[in-house]
Amino acid sequence: MPAAEVDDSLPLVAEILDLKASLRAVVVAHNYQVPLITAGIADYTGDSLAMARFGARAEARMIVVCGVRFMGETAKLLGPERTVLLPAPEAGCSLADSISAAEVRGLRAHFPGVPVVAYVNTTAEVKAESDICCTSSNAVQVVESLASPRVIMLPDRYLASYVAARVACGIIPWQGACGVHERYSAVDFSHYRGTDVRILAHPECPPDVQQAADFVGSTSAMIEYLGNTRPRRALLLTECSMADNVSITQPHIQFERPCNLCHSMKRVTLERVRDALLGKGDCEVRIDPQVAARARLPLERMLAL
Repeated sequence: MPAAEVDDSLPLVAEILDLKASLRAVVVAHNYQVPLITAGIADYTGDSLAMARFGARAEARMIVVCGVRFMGETAKLLGPERTVLLPAPEAGCSLADSISAAEVRGLRAHFPGVPVVAYVNTTAEVKAESDICCTSSNAVQVVESLASPRVIMLPDRYLASYVAARVACGIIPWQGACGVHERYSAVDFSHYRGTDVRILAHPECPPDVQQAADFVGSTSAMIEYLGNTRPRRALLLTECSMADNVSITQPHIQFERPCNLCHSMKRVTLERVRDALLGKGDCEVRIDPQVAARARLPLERMLAL
């Protein structure tokens, strides 16, 4: 980041750190947040489930979730006694928005007895209609744990195809997709093939992208892979800020482009985090208690594996 931008932001960072201390709050940030948030104010940075688990374990009265709405809901489900704040409460997710609880009930009626695996990137209402949750890093393990001849996977069709190629059972996918990862095409990075650039793709990318990549995995798996292989150059086919954040801990890697922005993630700013801590706006995450009780079960089943 330009030094002037960092210097201009330091007073606001200091204000947020003081507010965190006085309110006994922790800030969790997704890997797709900008470095000013991940390195400046976050107590933990990771994927959506890891964020929620950190918040639930932390000795804090309040959890500030720098991410989108389903992430705030997941944090509330795993830490129901905490106050959970979402600085950008309007920030949605194309995956979570692609399926409703009624549509899950419709799938169950059409495929009676077939278990439903819900990606963590879903609303609390959709989780409440599902049997078990999964992340992009444990989806194969979750599906195999069900020992069922067929499994419904929702809502990402590309993650479903990724799992289908790695399990023995039949996968019935929902036709949702991530607006960030779906925009990638193998053509976008064909000129990097055969060079020293290591190409990493998220399982939410289309199949042609996955097939052309050197590695396919979740954001946490990408970080682990880069730490183990230590390439000189790399291309991360995921959200743009991911490379910026990895650069903080692995400055020896030169990250190439293209990358795609998640505009919902970028709604979270230092100013909005400060305002949420000050109680400005309706930032508290609330879930109907009956929905929460049912939605917590598939999360707990996944965590028990």
